[in-house]
Amino acid sequence: MMTMVLGVFILLGFLFFKGGKTLGLHLIFGSVSPVDALLLREQVLDGLFPAIVGTFLLVFCSMTFAIPIGVAAGIYMAEYARGWSRRAMSLFFDILAGIPSIVIGLAGLSLAIILHHHFSERFAPSLLISAIALAILVLPYIIRTTQIALESIDPVLRRTAPSLGASRLQNILRVLLPVSLPDILGGIFLAIGRCAEDTAVIMLTGAVVMAGIPRDMFSQYEALPFFIYYISSQYSSPEELQTGFGAAIILLFLCSFLLFAALWIQKRLVALLLYR
Repeated sequence: MMTMVLGVFILLGFLFFKGGKTLGLHLIFGSVSPVDALLLREQVLDGLFPAIVGTFLLVFCSMTFAIPIGVAAGIYMAEYARGWSRRAMSLFFDILAGIPSIVIGLAGLSLAIILHHHFSERFAPSLLISAIALAILVLPYIIRTTQIALESIDPVLRRTAPSLGASRLQNILRVLLPVSLPDILGGIFLAIGRCAEDTAVIMLTGAVVMAGIPRDMFSQYEALPFFIYYISSQYSSPEELQTGFGAAIILLFLCSFLLFAALWIQKRLVALLLYR
């Protein structure tokens, strides 16, 4: 345990030593006024602001797709699936969880090509395709967490509401889900972190270096993980590499912000359910 903690602190120290000097408003907004950038009056071309916004949009859209499907599938696996259907779906979700992210990215690229040729020219590698691909990538986390959280509920509590006349659906919505909500949110937090840091999927499905803030879901976009990957492989000067380290620090802060925001939402939801 101490070795792991020491290793983490060494990595963080190295990261801040290399990129700490670049931190500042200029790294985020470049030569554009922060007020003009935040109000979208002027486009930021030499800062990380579009990549930060793109990362937030990517996480939000991905989780919008993944959470309803993942939670619903987890409920079905825990409460309804039995026999061969349960075994088949468990095998499918286990295989999906083991697929490398680059394969999910290739599948997303193939989907964009098929939609572009057979439906509309608007379908191309874009924020929408990346969000769908990332949602597929993180689905197993949400499904398995929801399933395990529901299956681990005390059998006495599970039978209380039906014994009082509640239907199965009422028991799930009013008793089982509120009790297991903290554990379900834990899987959602893991999925949020995975969406924020993944590079292999987005590099094939719509992320580019210079795109600005996306106008709609069919636009290409910038994202911090792809920017860090691009700078680390294509930098032309030590200063440009330091910018990559600075972007890594910002991504670290961004993931920490998402984590603490999710924990705050979890705390408020649990308090609301306990005192309703």
